[in-house]
Amino acid sequence: MLLCVLLLLPSLALAQAKDPIKLKVGMVAAVDMLALPIAVERGFFEKYGLDVTIARPYATGVDALNALQAGETDMVQAGVPAIGAILRGMDLVFFGNFSGNATKLGSDATLALIANGNSGTVKGDLKSLKGKKIATSFGTINHLYILGLLEKAGLAPTDVTLVNTPPPEMNVALLAKGVDAFACWDPVPVIGLKDVPGAIEVIRGGDVISYLGFNVTLRPWMEKNGETIEKFLAGVSEADKWMRNNPKQAAAIGTRWIPGLKLDVAETAMQYNIQQVDRRISAHNYRALWKAQDTLQRLGVLKATFDVNKHIEPKFILNVMRTYPELFSDLQPIPADVAITPGFVFKP
Repeated sequence: MLLCVLLLLPSLALAQAKDPIKLKVGMVAAVDMLALPIAVERGFFEKYGLDVTIARPYATGVDALNALQAGETDMVQAGVPAIGAILRGMDLVFFGNFSGNATKLGSDATLALIANGNSGTVKGDLKSLKGKKIATSFGTINHLYILGLLEKAGLAPTDVTLVNTPPPEMNVALLAKGVDAFACWDPVPVIGLKDVPGAIEVIRGGDVISYLGFNVTLRPWMEKNGETIEKFLAGVSEADKWMRNNPKQAAAIGTRWIPGLKLDVAETAMQYNIQQVDRRISAHNYRALWKAQDTLQRLGVLKATFDVNKHIEPKFILNVMRTYPELFSDLQPIPADVAITPGFVFKP
């Protein structure tokens, strides 16, 4: 018996000698970002040979991308702000989704429009937004969402006054009546309904836009770290599945990572979040990125656009989907007409 143990020791030593790969990842203070801390706390990254450090939660994706450019992180989770960053010359690549939907086009369950009940804004009536002052964060997904809501209502952006406001300040602005309403991601809308007297939910989600929530990195880093990216995607995909199956426990983890997040708020927000936790990439995600640019250019927010094919690299998540199909077994299958393979080229 002793001899058997001694014979095993060299192989054990070799296994332990391979240090985990260190990785710095950035997240925004939003409930849809929580797969990252879940993967850390539940040991999923460690399982795939990674030692992940999460940078402080940033207020918006703009801040997260600035940190990436400054070398503070290796990768971040961002969506709409990456469009502006690419157009300004930042060579970003999208390699997975942290939130969105690979099986359908519309997905915005984690976004809502909250208004003061005495502002003349009517629940369910988007036309009642005309003439109102609305807080949004310019260049982010909540900006795209309010533009989509206005378009759905037959209103132009000039029919309202949009006020550039960081998400942490939106409920303060609503409470002080500095704005009539705000559009934002969770947990901000859930907090508003709870903490602002008379606040109403004008609309929640509605499939008005296709959510943009990508794992993003700089191209030179991606080209050198493909194996690490696949390990990362496996870790967060396992965290995604655990979160979908354990929303209350996931919400509790969120309270330890998002400043000021209360458990009841986290649990409510998590119910919306798990509706669009899908790390996979399909043709729908290419179209979502194209559509976002098209909308923003048409409304005069963007002066130019880029070819989405040059900035989405699906091969890493496709490898993970093929190697670990059990991580996605609880999700709806991707329809054959939008499933992609390496080398896929999106055409609008």
